[in-house]
Amino acid sequence: MADKPRFRSLSPRLRLIRSNRHHLQPMHARTLLSSLWPVTGWRLWEHRALQAGLMLCGIFLMVTVMSVPLDLREQTIFGVLCFACTWMLNRFPGRMITLVMTFVSLTVSTRYLYWRLTETMHMDKVVDIFFATGLIVAEIYAWLVLVLGFIQTIWPLQRRPVGLNLPIEEWPHVDIFIPSYNEPLKVVKPTVLAAMAIDWPIDKLHIHILDDGRREEFKQFAEEVGVNWVIRNHNRHAKAGNINEALKNTHGEFIAIFDCDHIPTRSFLQMTIGWFYRDPKLAMLQTPHHFFSPDPFERNLGTFGRIPNEGELFYGLVQDGNDFWNATFFCGSCAVLRRGPLLEVGGVAVETVTEDAHTALKMHRKGYTTAYIAIPQAAGLATESLSAHVGQRIRWARGMAQIFRTDCPLLGPGLTLAQRICYSNAMLHFFYGIPRLIFLTAPLAYLFFGAHVIQATALTIAAMALPHLSHANQVNSRVQGAFRHSFWAEVYEAVLAWYIFRPTLYAVINPKAGKFNVTAKGGYIERDYFDWGIARPYVVLLSMNMLGMLAGLLRMAGIHFGWSVDILGHLLLDPNDQTETVALNMLWTVYNLMILGAAAAAASETRQVRQSHRVQFGLPVRLQGPDGRPFHAETEDFSEGGLKVRMPDGMSFGRDTQLTLQLERGDQIITEFNARVAFSNGRSHGLRFEEMTLEQQMDLVQCTFARADTWLGVQARHHPDRPAYALAEVCRLGIRGCTRVFARMIGLQRGGPADTPAPSASA
Repeated sequence: MADKPRFRSLSPRLRLIRSNRHHLQPMHARTLLSSLWPVTGWRLWEHRALQAGLMLCGIFLMVTVMSVPLDLREQTIFGVLCFACTWMLNRFPGRMITLVMTFVSLTVSTRYLYWRLTETMHMDKVVDIFFATGLIVAEIYAWLVLVLGFIQTIWPLQRRPVGLNLPIEEWPHVDIFIPSYNEPLKVVKPTVLAAMAIDWPIDKLHIHILDDGRREEFKQFAEEVGVNWVIRNHNRHAKAGNINEALKNTHGEFIAIFDCDHIPTRSFLQMTIGWFYRDPKLAMLQTPHHFFSPDPFERNLGTFGRIPNEGELFYGLVQDGNDFWNATFFCGSCAVLRRGPLLEVGGVAVETVTEDAHTALKMHRKGYTTAYIAIPQAAGLATESLSAHVGQRIRWARGMAQIFRTDCPLLGPGLTLAQRICYSNAMLHFFYGIPRLIFLTAPLAYLFFGAHVIQATALTIAAMALPHLSHANQVNSRVQGAFRHSFWAEVYEAVLAWYIFRPTLYAVINPKAGKFNVTAKGGYIERDYFDWGIARPYVVLLSMNMLGMLAGLLRMAGIHFGWSVDILGHLLLDPNDQTETVALNMLWTVYNLMILGAAAAAASETRQVRQSHRVQFGLPVRLQGPDGRPFHAETEDFSEGGLKVRMPDGMSFGRDTQLTLQLERGDQIITEFNARVAFSNGRSHGLRFEEMTLEQQMDLVQCTFARADTWLGVQARHHPDRPAYALAEVCRLGIRGCTRVFARMIGLQRGGPADTPAPSASA
């Protein structure tokens, strides 16, 4: 009988997870080296000397490959062979294959950066040095983020829930905090009603509306449903101060926090509390932020349900990768915290406007662990407009820069190397503003000013850069494809770059500047309009790149016709122009035009007047028509205001027909609802609920939004990532955005009606 594997070389955290591996998917619980078990057996790979030797060999191989000089022909062959190798490997599943592809990608990308630093920075002209320095700094930043990102997500843990193996009378007391400031009651009410329906002993579940708006209607609602209405006589430190004040007057062993628009499922606590008893050092367990309404990108670009939204990469992959390294961040909502560690670090952090991540950092410095379960257990409303979305991201960027400045994870005690890497990468990510702007304008330095920002021939640049870009894209597509499609990161960053580079830089200089701003939820967009206020940077950059294309055409014409005209000191035409160099910069400019066009298309706000957002989900319902005869049907979607029902064959009802509807929870029939037919389209009938009692509203929330399975499988609805199709989609949106922008500009110049700009976010 084979010897059982020993675990003394594993960290205590991984031993804990391994000891509970029957709660995890088998492959997901293994460590990096244990995946080699089928080849050699665990015992061989357990020896640290061998591990260190293999690592040194790998580093030596990488250094050798990245630094060996190759001529153009040899470099081209090297790039083609590397791409062919990873293309073949990509056809096979498995994490070891992913690790090999990642290693090849890092080697090729590092080789490119080494070449850039050692062979392409020899310049004499001031204009060349100025633009080249900006580009190389941006490339170093991109390479650093790429490397740290690979490390951060190298082994997503994919933790699974564990049961709470205690008699029900020994289950802990839990305080549920629902902070609110200026949100309307119609947004907060479903969250409170769902929290009341959580499957937990009623005498051990304490729900608190933390009303920083001190509104009388909230007080009346809390009294009506029997929850606590908590206020304070000031608003210091915004949400963090609101929660800290509530901590003084509550006593539950655990605190669950939900933003006021995040509706929890009934299973939330039973899916999360168990891990706190498995790991006595666990201070916080985070679950994903899922949104059942489209964000501005999804609504304005028409990608809702087809393409992963901006936040899915973080909640689908990054947090799972953080969990492997014991570096899960607290995200301010949909999380459970142990009261003792939270009080030990002084409550929720108030020093920065990103109080949640800073709180987790403080807990990690104290030696506590955090965890992440990537199963949506709550769902909320996304931002309604692009300007509100930008404002929210500005706050996140400013807060992360503040933490980096005041409590830098690279310094100070208590963190492991992996935790420092994860936190640093999360904070460095929000410094992409200037690098992204540089990439969007870099080819213009040559097209306008003849500046050679890379001292090499166009063919050599292509031979070095294309393998770097293609490998990075290929690996990212394999690792991130389920959560972010190829080329979409550039679109998201292009939208935000102008707005976040100023607050992040200012926060580094003056970390106490800036205040917490509440993200508005539950609003409407009454008509289509183009947000000129928020789109102004994209329009300027689009215009610059269009002028760059014209300059490139002039240079091409000069090469073709032999022109050597001196215009503004060779600013546009240069007798030394080469076709390949001009073509390369024009191709880069075309790509930038597509990215900026897609960014501009996202600023075309589409009408959104729906009072209740629909959720696609099939629920069995029992209906009764005017004749009193009952029959069964299934929903196609539901909302707080009604349902779309697929009727049985041959059954149809006219508009305004009154029906009685019953929803089922398991085998139990819940309250009856009165509804009227709002529309019919074949077998599909839209039903609008008539006025409901508070008890009916709670029953409706329980049977719809609060179902334990409502949000399962949401990622499976997305189309798989195929880089070629993703590029085609971005180009299509880019062309649409460019067309709309310039059509509107011409319309304005001709005296046509101007769109009313939406309030733009303050930077």
